[in-house]
Amino acid sequence: MPGQGAIHAAWGRGERPGRGPRPGLSVTAIAQAGAKVAREEGLAAVSMARVAKEVGASTMALYRYVASKDELLALMVDAALGPPVPVAPKEGWRAGLSRWAWSQHERLAADRWAVAVPISGPPLTPNAVAWLEDGLWALRETCLPEEDKASVVLLLSGYVRGEAALVADLGAAEFDGDEMMLAYSGMLRALIVGDRFPALNALLDAGVFDKADHPDREFAFGLERLLDGIQALVDRQR
Repeated sequence: MPGQGAIHAAWGRGERPGRGPRPGLSVTAIAQAGAKVAREEGLAAVSMARVAKEVGASTMALYRYVASKDELLALMVDAALGPPVPVAPKEGWRAGLSRWAWSQHERLAADRWAVAVPISGPPLTPNAVAWLEDGLWALRETCLPEEDKASVVLLLSGYVRGEAALVADLGAAEFDGDEMMLAYSGMLRALIVGDRFPALNALLDAGVFDKADHPDREFAFGLERLLDGIQALVDRQR
């Protein structure tokens, strides 16, 4: 979890350092510079020295604003996530959660490095808290207890992050989706001869594994099933 100094500074409450700040340098500017480095050069390229160079400051000057690399990474993720997409007029809870999930999915697709940063605690950075509020707000007209609303948002957040991490891992492997799935299908056919795996044989016979699905289709399928489950929960509460 980021230190309290960086959190307060990210919220605009008590910008660090206490004395002699460099004009134009701020926690926000540093986080955005770090996100730019990660986006263009990869997460492994991010260091205090590299980000200091990006903002045109010394490494020691950076430490006066951000206490550690872990703190920097947390702020970078918040910068990459950005604020939530505005609520649509007369938006129901299901449309609101769908907007919430799809917009976060798109943000993470643009900055896949962000899912490689470990989660170190509950949301405290400005944009992360705004996303939490947005998800809870979508559920405001349901009869769900407040505890269940929080659980729903946590469930969706885990799904969005998990899908983004999977796609990021596949992208890092630099496999062509159709080629990979066709090779996988051929290997399975060679390995599972006989009737030991009848359900898998049915999929292979149907050609399900002969080409890759678009990641957005898989995301949409899973999201709709989650929303169906939340719908059942809402209906039961009524």
